[in-house]
Amino acid sequence: MLKAVLVINAIAFVVMVGAAMASHSSALLSDSFDYLGDALTYLVSLWAVGRSAQAKAHVARIKGGLIVAAGLLVLAQLGWRFWHPAEPLFTWMGGFSLLGLAANGLCLMLLRRHRNDDLNMASVWICSRNDIAANLSVLLAAVGVWMFDAAWPDRLVALGLALLLLHSGLGVLRRASHAVQGTG
Repeated sequence: MLKAVLVINAIAFVVMVGAAMASHSSALLSDSFDYLGDALTYLVSLWAVGRSAQAKAHVARIKGGLIVAAGLLVLAQLGWRFWHPAEPLFTWMGGFSLLGLAANGLCLMLLRRHRNDDLNMASVWICSRNDIAANLSVLLAAVGVWMFDAAWPDRLVALGLALLLLHSGLGVLRRASHAVQGTG
């Protein structure tokens, strides 16, 4: 199951980063960074299956760090976009966020029954849950870009996604630290 969600997220990253670049959307690019972080997270999670609680806690630390790194990349991209503005294409944003929503819905469905298995699977579940929120946010940003004929809804949603990534990543890091202390 982890292999399936890994492949889904790796493909989604490639597709979404291309769409984000073509559409000039910071929110869609933020979403694509999330797919990359998730693919790497699932790869590390595969290694953790069947390992000790301490090994899983260390893997969760890596995953938390990857989520935080994705949030920081989004903030860096927003800074770059401030100096290099471009009008996002709302049709691309909306269409690709719907495609991502379908992909992430499938991942969430696959992971649902394993979300409370252990710290490793709980952090995988958090990644997938964040993805649904990110897709819906990008869709909302696309509507905002269309309604206001402006780039600010795209940038605002990208900032919100960055904050969500940072909050989630720091939460995973806290849980992992407590788990390491409990097993150490």
